[in-house]
Amino acid sequence: MNTTKDRVALPLEGVHSEHCALIVDKGLDKVPGIKAHHVELNNSQAFIETNEPGTVSEAVAAIRSLGYDVTTIKQSFPVTGLSCASCAVSVESTLNNEPGVVGASVNFANATASVEYIPGQADPAHFKQSIQAIGYDLIIADAEAAASSVAAIQQEHYRSLRRKTLLSLLFSMPLVVIGMFYMNMPFANYIMWALATPVVLVFGKQFFVNAWKQAKHRSANMDTLVALSTGIAYVFSVFNTLNPQFWHSRGLHPHVYFEAAAVVIAFILLGKLLEERAKASTSSAIKKLMGLQPKTVTIVHADGATAELPIGQVAVGNILVVKPGEKVPVDGLVTEGNSYVDESMISGEPIAVPKTKGAAVFAGTINQKGSFQFRAEKVGGDTVLAHIIQAVQQAQGSKAPVQKLVDKIAGIFVPVVIAIALLTFVAWVALGGDNGVTKGLLAMVTVLVIACPCALGLATPTAIMVGVGRGAENGILIKDAESLEKAHHINALILDKTGTITEGRPAVRDIIWKAGADQAMLSALLHGIEAQSEHPLAEAVVRYCKEKGIAPITPQSFESITGAGVSVTYQDRSYFLGSPKLLAEKGIIAGTAMEAQAAQWLKDAQTVIWLADEKEALAAIALADAVKPSSTAAVAQLQAMGVEVYMLTGDNQETAAAVARSTGIRNFRAEVKPADKAAFVQALQQNGRVVAMVGDGINDSHALAQADVSIAMGQGTDIAMDVAGMTLISSDLAHIPKAIRLSRKTVSTIRQNLFWAFIYNIIGIPLAAGVLYPVNGFLLNPMLAGAAMALSSVSVVANSLRLKWR
Repeated sequence: MNTTKDRVALPLEGVHSEHCALIVDKGLDKVPGIKAHHVELNNSQAFIETNEPGTVSEAVAAIRSLGYDVTTIKQSFPVTGLSCASCAVSVESTLNNEPGVVGASVNFANATASVEYIPGQADPAHFKQSIQAIGYDLIIADAEAAASSVAAIQQEHYRSLRRKTLLSLLFSMPLVVIGMFYMNMPFANYIMWALATPVVLVFGKQFFVNAWKQAKHRSANMDTLVALSTGIAYVFSVFNTLNPQFWHSRGLHPHVYFEAAAVVIAFILLGKLLEERAKASTSSAIKKLMGLQPKTVTIVHADGATAELPIGQVAVGNILVVKPGEKVPVDGLVTEGNSYVDESMISGEPIAVPKTKGAAVFAGTINQKGSFQFRAEKVGGDTVLAHIIQAVQQAQGSKAPVQKLVDKIAGIFVPVVIAIALLTFVAWVALGGDNGVTKGLLAMVTVLVIACPCALGLATPTAIMVGVGRGAENGILIKDAESLEKAHHINALILDKTGTITEGRPAVRDIIWKAGADQAMLSALLHGIEAQSEHPLAEAVVRYCKEKGIAPITPQSFESITGAGVSVTYQDRSYFLGSPKLLAEKGIIAGTAMEAQAAQWLKDAQTVIWLADEKEALAAIALADAVKPSSTAAVAQLQAMGVEVYMLTGDNQETAAAVARSTGIRNFRAEVKPADKAAFVQALQQNGRVVAMVGDGINDSHALAQADVSIAMGQGTDIAMDVAGMTLISSDLAHIPKAIRLSRKTVSTIRQNLFWAFIYNIIGIPLAAGVLYPVNGFLLNPMLAGAAMALSSVSVVANSLRLKWR
């Protein structure tokens, strides 16, 4: 295998519970050459790290020997340039060393290469490049066919399962009718035998095959329970059908349980079918995100001609055109045209964003009004959408802390159930009297049928998958399940000020003019002066003038006065723009009303600059880093939820107090250094608080790492987003209460799932063993046990799906 790519994801089939995942994990332990590995039940994937040729093939073989499978694609490709058998050996060796290839063989006689590979990990186009590099060629079909193969395989699996389920139900219905009402009809047992055999041995074949594979490795899973219960019932019934005299000679009636064996198989298949449908819905967020990227793009060539290309052929620097209603294919910058783009699928914000020349556009967003051209900046896996999809997949595959307990229980569940079933049989034989053997057998079968490790295994992962997906749909990117689970405990939230509570850049808040001043001319002059200035506040004034549609007037001369402002000449008059210090130095006076207003602005922690001529002040401009419109409401919501909000900032006391006052924050600290933020988090934790830290800059990364739950603003720095457990894509604080509510609902759903999964087994297994028989003669029918077992898994998944609509 190529050492440049040593991490391979193996898509798993048949791994439906945490116990199954543990079996696969242990099996991979025994494969030589694997440096590290882990199994993600949520995403049905096993990840292995290796740089040794053949390890992928051995890993796949090991998983298949355990009774599970790995989704692979087998394709044949014509090979050109082969002149001898050694050529075929070279091509075969090259293909076998490709990352993600399970096995390859080349037939020199018919010049074809048969390759089995893992979709998404290996690519026929790359096979072609590797073969061309050694002097041969591979003829491949459309590479996009491979990309959709996993979905096709899964769809075929679902169709097969549906077919088996329908046929098993069709055969089981007359079985139940005969078993309940026509047991004394001629040849009843033989008719039931004929009807039950296809259900048990054909439609339920996979249970026995997988159970045998488990047994060979001294392991057991859900298939073992199903195979044991239905197999025992079936074999016992066949024996009683062929040898009724064995029981007659002992004064007993030979009961048969063909209908129980068949109906149990039918119900379990039905449960699996419903479970597959429900589980598909839990990953709908990923499917929606993946469906946002178009398959083809319209490229604009240097001569202005346009052409359609597959999206996989887009390169950085290509000029692409997007028409109204089309999806933006990759990330880039607008070069021509203007429009409004709906970015809600990425940011969660419903209002379309205006796009003009120089504006950034992102893959998956939808163009609404006009057409525009843009230059591709990030393509393939580098786009924001691709990173979001990857982050969501990883989060959905991660385990919540509560899952550790479930893992331990799942690991011993099946052996314990088998032991209980055997103990039940022994107890019935010893204490059950004349019918102790048959009733003991029935009770043993029922115990094996009703026990359901799947419900336990699905309880946490399905809720996590839906919760993470729901967050992604609302602009809340959750890095791992631990962050999602911990967030429901948050009772202290620390906010950075700049870029978190505020916009992160100064803006003009207000302007007051001298009575009688020529506001139109002076506004144009103000625009012209600031357009030439390099001061950080100048950009805010220019932006304000542009928004107001004020055209700039260029002054005749421009002189910078260090630390004070600028001096310009226009129409032979001198004008000054700068701080109060500049006015004092020039002996310029301001009117009483203007002075009073400026004093109030300063009290509110706003910066004031003055525009004046040689004699008097003409205008006072207030600038401040504006509080985001949603910040005040978000703080109020958090406080109402019982979360104490703190603000930490490096700004001065006056500015901090003004922001705190305007947002309703009761606790704040000013002039705080980055190291002090982390210490403050630690101090709150030592007082028993569960602390969330929200920030957007490098200076926040230490505190983010220290916090119990770290939340980064999506428009902040990459380092903050890397450290954080959650990222708010839109940088809107209103998403924080949403994230906490999502966490609380998800954790509540997990607890409900675990409660019902445990209660189901705690009540169901003793009931199946017959604990009520001495009291009221009740003995649970295996058919009802099979239905209950099937529905237990479905109910857990369905409960998780409620998160999608809450």
